[in-house]
Amino acid sequence: MKHTLFSFIAILLFSTTLWAQADEKKLNSTLPVRGLAIAAPSVQGVDQFLKFIEEEMAPAHFNLLILRVDWNYAYESHPELRDPNPLTKTEVKRIVDLCKKHDIRIAPQINLLGHQSWAETTYSLLRLYPEFDETPHVKTENYSGWPNPDGLYCKSYCPLHPEVHKIVFALVDELMEVFDADLFHAGMDEVFYIGDDKCPRCSGRDKAELYAGEVTKIQNHLSTKNARLMIWGDRLIDGKTTGIGEWEASMNNTFRAIDLIPKEVFICDWHYERADQTAVYFAMKGFDVATCPWRKPEIAIEQLNDMLRFRTNSTAAMADRFQGIIATVWSGADSFLKNYYNQEETQATESDAATIKRLMNEYKKMHASGL
Repeated sequence: MKHTLFSFIAILLFSTTLWAQADEKKLNSTLPVRGLAIAAPSVQGVDQFLKFIEEEMAPAHFNLLILRVDWNYAYESHPELRDPNPLTKTEVKRIVDLCKKHDIRIAPQINLLGHQSWAETTYSLLRLYPEFDETPHVKTENYSGWPNPDGLYCKSYCPLHPEVHKIVFALVDELMEVFDADLFHAGMDEVFYIGDDKCPRCSGRDKAELYAGEVTKIQNHLSTKNARLMIWGDRLIDGKTTGIGEWEASMNNTFRAIDLIPKEVFICDWHYERADQTAVYFAMKGFDVATCPWRKPEIAIEQLNDMLRFRTNSTAAMADRFQGIIATVWSGADSFLKNYYNQEETQATESDAATIKRLMNEYKKMHASGL
C-alpha cells in the first residue's frame, strides 16, 4: 500500500511538472520575451535583488533580465574604470545561478557611444580617457541641472577614435564571460552628439553612417562570440516625420541608419507617454523588436495588448519579430526595490513599481489561462 501511494505521488508530481512546462511553452509562444531592464544592484543590495528574482520575477514568468552594469563591476582588464565598491565575480555568480535556475536570460549592459556623462557628472570612460570625448570643448562641470549652457544632454565617445574599441570591447568580453551571456545591451539611446563639427575625425561625416558603423562594429564583435546585440530604438526613428520628437526619436538624421545596420540587432523600442506603434516599423524593416514601457501602468497594458495583437494579426514572416515586452526601471536597483515593497508606491497611479506589478499580474493570468 505504501509503495502504491509513493508511486501515485511520484506520477502526480511528474504530471504536474509536465503540465507546468507545457503552460510555460504556450506562454513563450504567445509572448516570447517578458523582460525587465534595470540597473545592477549594489554589493549591499544583492540579497534583496535575489529575493526579488526568486519571489517576484520568476513566479510572474519573466524570462529576460537586462542589467545595466556600466562601471559597477570589478573589471580585471581595466580596473581603473571600476566604480567604488563594485560587484565582484562572487556576487555576479549568485545572480547568474539563480537566473539559470528559473530560465531567465541575462543581457548585461554597458552604455556605449552615448550616455558617457549625465548633467555635470562625467563617467569613468571619458574621465579616465578624455581623448575619447567627441565634444571635449563642451564642459560638464560647475553647473546645476541639464542641459548645460552648450545644450549638452550627455556626452558621447568618438566612434572613430582608433583606441576606444580596444578598451570597451575588453569590458564587453569580461561581462559576457562572467554573466555567461549570449545577449549584450549597448544602450546607444539619446545620442545627440555625434559627428561634431569640431571633432578631427568625425567632422563632416554622415551622422547616420557614423551611428550605423558603431552599431555594426559592436554586433560584428559580438558575432565572434556567438552573441547578439540589443539597443534602444529611438535613434532609428525619424522624429520629424513621425512627430515623436527629439527624445524618443532622432532629429539629427541618425534614423537613416536603420537601413545600414545588421538585421541580427534586437531593437528595444521605448515609449513612455503614449503607446506609439513603432514596433510595426521595426518589424517591417526585418528586426526583432520588444516594446518597452516605464511608469504608466495603463500605457504598459495597452502596449502589451498591441504586441499580442501584432503577433496574432501579422503574416508568418512578420509575427515572430514582435518579440514581447521589456519593462524599464530608471532608478537604482536598490531604491527601486525599496519602492517595490512599499504598498503605497505599487498602488500609485504612475510608478515603475506599479507598472511592473500590473505586467506581472497579466503574465500570471496568461499563464493560468493557457495562452
